[in-house]
Amino acid sequence: MRSLLPLILFAASVGFALGIVLPLIHVDRLYFFSDEPSLIGMIAALWRGGDWPLAIVVALFSVVFPAMKLGLLHNAAYAQAGNAASIPSWFRALSNWSMLDVILVALVIFAAKTSGLATAFTKPGLWFFAASVVLTATASAVIKRKPQDSEQTAH
Repeated sequence: MRSLLPLILFAASVGFALGIVLPLIHVDRLYFFSDEPSLIGMIAALWRGGDWPLAIVVALFSVVFPAMKLGLLHNAAYAQAGNAASIPSWFRALSNWSMLDVILVALVIFAAKTSGLATAFTKPGLWFFAASVVLTATASAVIKRKPQDSEQTAH
């Protein structure tokens, strides 16, 4: 699995980049208005709308922390030792919040569909973002494994 690590990290990085710029959902309201916001677009709209504290929280947990985690995973994967020691323990705790955005978008879609005032459908951005979260968690698990664990499985 360790030999697939560069491919996993590359796919996670591409998925993350596409996930934050491509539309997450398609929302039709009252049959006349539709919108396809991206994650970056949602953050910008929150900021412009005066909800800057919420925009900051969403930006931190959706863009900044995942980007930092990907950067740290790339660093750990390609460092000389190639072990998890280069990933700070406080940062590992943030991985528990990785699926928060995907869950929030799912709740928005559910609310829109059940309200009767709007319809909502997932768009590629959500799937790329979700794939990035899963691939990042996979890469993190591979890096955390001790080198002797992979040697034992090879025998």
